[in-house]
Amino acid sequence: MRKPRYRVDLIGLQAVCESNYWRLLKLMPQLHEEDERRIDIDAGDGEAQALVIRVLERCPYTSTLQLAHERRQSWVTPPSMEVRLYHDAGLAEVVAAYNSRRFRGVYPYPNEQMLQPDEKHQLNQFLGEWLGYCQRHGQSAQPLFLAGQGL
Repeated sequence: MRKPRYRVDLIGLQAVCESNYWRLLKLMPQLHEEDERRIDIDAGDGEAQALVIRVLERCPYTSTLQLAHERRQSWVTPPSMEVRLYHDAGLAEVVAAYNSRRFRGVYPYPNEQMLQPDEKHQLNQFLGEWLGYCQRHGQSAQPLFLAGQGL
């Protein structure tokens, strides 16, 4: 019996991308003025870790960010990805990760790269979990809110 073909959950993907947009704005509220933000992470293991967010490109309706997890000692390559923010739609989408760019909505399985059929959704879901972790355990040297503003 054949397994049913994977169908893109567009509503679910857009919901993940929308929540990622707002998480990124909370972590970097001065996105339009600031070029980089470093958020130190207290993982409870005593090891120095940080999320570094760099603005790669600013356009009227989009911004492209590079997110990199930095660790002093690591036997595994820490995650790094590029995320495009669509300001008019309020969405943030992973556009590059693991030395790959432009992920398709659906991949045939199996494939040469061993990508999952829903690889794009999984990458954006991972971004949300990563940003949520940084929100809960991160500390920033820069203030997150301007005086008189709140999110």
